Amino acid sequence: MTLRALRRRLSGQLPMPLTHVVPVEHRETPGVVRRRQRVVAGVSVAGAGLLGLSLSTKPGSKGFYATTLSVAAVWTAGGLSSGPLHLGWIQSRDEQLRRPLLTPVATGVGAFGFFYVCALVAKRIPLLDNAISRVLVFAEEGNDPAVLLTTLANGLGEEVFFRGAMYAALGDRHPVASSTAVYALSTTTTRNPALVLAAGVMGTLFGLQRRASNGLQAPVITHLTWSTLMVRYLPPLFRHAHQERSS
Repeated sequence: MTLRALRRRLSGQLPMPLTHVVPVEHRETPGVVRRRQRVVAGVSVAGAGLLGLSLSTKPGSKGFYATTLSVAAVWTAGGLSSGPLHLGWIQSRDEQLRRPLLTPVATGVGAFGFFYVCALVAKRIPLLDNAISRVLVFAEEGNDPAVLLTTLANGLGEEVFFRGAMYAALGDRHPVASSTAVYALSTTTTRNPALVLAAGVMGTLFGLQRRASNGLQAPVITHLTWSTLMVRYLPPLFRHAHQERSS
């Protein structure tokens, strides 16, 4: 194989832009749509309430892990019980459809890089410095494997519900913007502006991935990649604020 042919083959496997929607549709009956809408309405309230409760507990306590895992269970169960969900596809430039894997991982790494740079700036803004450190204290004072487990469980649950059940229930009613708005609104129960802002930014990205791929796999992988890096590398940046409160 010549170098030109190799380049052509590799470039053909590059994904289409995020604005490109794969030509795969999932038709749903009116009965499924109505069931989704009922489930989404009830689970949204329950999940948001539990989320606020989870961050009002003591970091590292049994109550924190119990409520956090309960939030994840509510999101996941609500999404799965609402109706059929789909993994989705990514269309390459050679017009082949493939399951999303490497692209969403790279997107998650890129999103973490963006947030890391933003965190360096936020450290210099007292309001954001305090808000972010109040969230990261749960990672600082918790058991590392347990913190990672709850983080990944909630990331998966949020995607199953918000980019799965809710996105599908919205139909043609601006699902990216609408699902992101509800996603961000649900985090207001934590009374933490940093979480609300992160939900707005990442919810938009996850929603665009959901629209482009017509499924959950891309936003799920991106969310889990991003969350893993955030909980591993962001807390040390704000350790000073945690130490000041502890002294």
